[in-house]
Amino acid sequence: MATHGYDAVEAAVRKTLVPVCTLSGVLVVTVFFFPVFVGSVIPGRALLVAALLFFGSGLAYLALLPLANDAEADEGRRRDAPYLLRVRHLSPLAALRSFVGRQDPATFGVPVAVLVLFFLAQIVLPTTTGRAVSTVENLLLQELGWLFLGAMFLCVCYCLFLLLGPWGEIRLGGPDAEPTYTYPTYFAMFFTAGIAAGIVFWGPAEALFHYGTPPPFFDVAPRSDAAVVAALTYALFHWGFSAWCAYLVVGVPIAYFTYQLGAPLRVSTILAPFLGVDGLRSRWATVVDVLAIFATIGGIATSIAFVAQQFLAGIDFQWGVAYGDVGPVVFVAGLTLIYVVSAESGVQRGIRRISGVTLGLFALFALLLVGVGPRSFVADAGSAALGSYTLNFLPMSLFFDGPWVAAWTVWNWSWWFSWAPFAGLFLAALSKGRRIRTVVFTGGVATSAATVAWFVLLGGTTLSLQHTGRADVLAVVQQYGGSEAVVGFPVLAALPLDRLLVFLFLGLIVVFIVTSADTSTLVVAILATRRELAPTSGSILFWGLVQGGVAVGVLLVGGGEALQAVAVLTGGPFALLALVALAGLTLTLSRRVGFGGPWLPWLAAIPTLPTMPHDLAPPDETHPDRADDDPDASVEDD
Repeated sequence: MATHGYDAVEAAVRKTLVPVCTLSGVLVVTVFFFPVFVGSVIPGRALLVAALLFFGSGLAYLALLPLANDAEADEGRRRDAPYLLRVRHLSPLAALRSFVGRQDPATFGVPVAVLVLFFLAQIVLPTTTGRAVSTVENLLLQELGWLFLGAMFLCVCYCLFLLLGPWGEIRLGGPDAEPTYTYPTYFAMFFTAGIAAGIVFWGPAEALFHYGTPPPFFDVAPRSDAAVVAALTYALFHWGFSAWCAYLVVGVPIAYFTYQLGAPLRVSTILAPFLGVDGLRSRWATVVDVLAIFATIGGIATSIAFVAQQFLAGIDFQWGVAYGDVGPVVFVAGLTLIYVVSAESGVQRGIRRISGVTLGLFALFALLLVGVGPRSFVADAGSAALGSYTLNFLPMSLFFDGPWVAAWTVWNWSWWFSWAPFAGLFLAALSKGRRIRTVVFTGGVATSAATVAWFVLLGGTTLSLQHTGRADVLAVVQQYGGSEAVVGFPVLAALPLDRLLVFLFLGLIVVFIVTSADTSTLVVAILATRRELAPTSGSILFWGLVQGGVAVGVLLVGGGEALQAVAVLTGGPFALLALVALAGLTLTLSRRVGFGGPWLPWLAAIPTLPTMPHDLAPPDETHPDRADDDPDASVEDD
């Protein structure tokens, strides 16, 4: 059913957004083509507000557009997207009345309490808090670094087995299940949600840092010809197939247990083979979901804060406009508004459309970079790095010698594992009707190919400018306190069409963080809501504001590195839980499907796993939550 009052509000907002986007767009374009006006006619803060209004109003308008026609809406219902992935729209009064009652006490209360206590500790005892976090971080990343290296390598091997082995033919949801989304949409939503804005500022930065301080694995001189290939090789290694496997080993088990065995769409579902469906209401399952929420909020919130600093560093570099402490807070507030609107509009509208825009800008920027960048250098260095990456993949995966590996490889693996709960759950939610082989190919091969291409293009361009002396990017980094946030801007400034490239680069920063933040908001709302209910628009608003509030807290109170470190430390438990998920999936599939031959005959001795009902959740159209005490409620059609 439709909520006519809600639709009327959306229509009024859309009408307001059109002139706002048009006027702010004219102002922003004028600034880019006539930068002399910045500072003299257009104050710096006005430029920031105009940029936010332009990007934000355009994305919000896109998110709030209704589905194209009734046929599109009918198709969404026919394809039967997961009920819990939808957003339940309630009238404001009903949302306030039912908000608390719809939340799971543990998964809602514990993360909020922990975040409040963290910031209180950061305010009252900042030195002690930072020292405690650093101690635990050093212990985990250095003393237990082998855990992350070993877990990631096993995940890679397992994903290759799923890609090439007989289990890849299993269709999630049964042999007659149809994919919920078209393949381009499926790829775009997962890729943009899982990579975040880190790809934008680490694309030009990571290889440059390795060029100045080469990885000990290669034993080459800093800033040498050999350092170029070594630096690019490790950048590809940290952002390539291994990294995406961390998402797959969580997402594939959740998808299988949800669609094949009727388990709930939650991160704790990875424990279903050991606890049974009824056991997923136990404390162990609750702990897993709480860790997932905290890791997601900590990772996304710190990313939002750092992206705000990068965006403003770029404007400062480009036009010499400084914003002090107010600018980042204004930027975070604008970002929060954008991704809350996107998440609240649902997967079929905001999240899907903005993902498409992000992928389109990503491709356009890459094509322009190919056209104006140092193609010969990039091709030579890129092909050499790809060859080195392929040949040295196994030894690099197992190489653990000294603090460099702990600071880079182990830290990266921990970060990817800490993001695995939210990205894996979202992948599982999108994958109904897909074969496991298609899920692994899309979530591992296709995504890493896009990431590798980006790092070859942008990282290779940066190394070319630095190595040939056309631009001293390392000096600019040192001037800005060693921050990776500023690297991309002197690189683009040294190329033709620099203003257009910087404009697109700033746009990519915004859309990439929005596509991750809107997805994470939806996932956290799902985990914090009682498992039999879909999240409401009020829940989306609450968790979106929590993420934005944590980002503002990081900027004002400090502790961004400590909070990021704490979020990354959750990668330790999830590295272990990923192995548990793989063990559970292996045991389940070996008993239900077999290996297609006598590969591991000893598995026949394994006891039968707990029985799970085939269909735990009621059908969408008869779900009891669709007819609660609010007669004006609606569920966003996916």
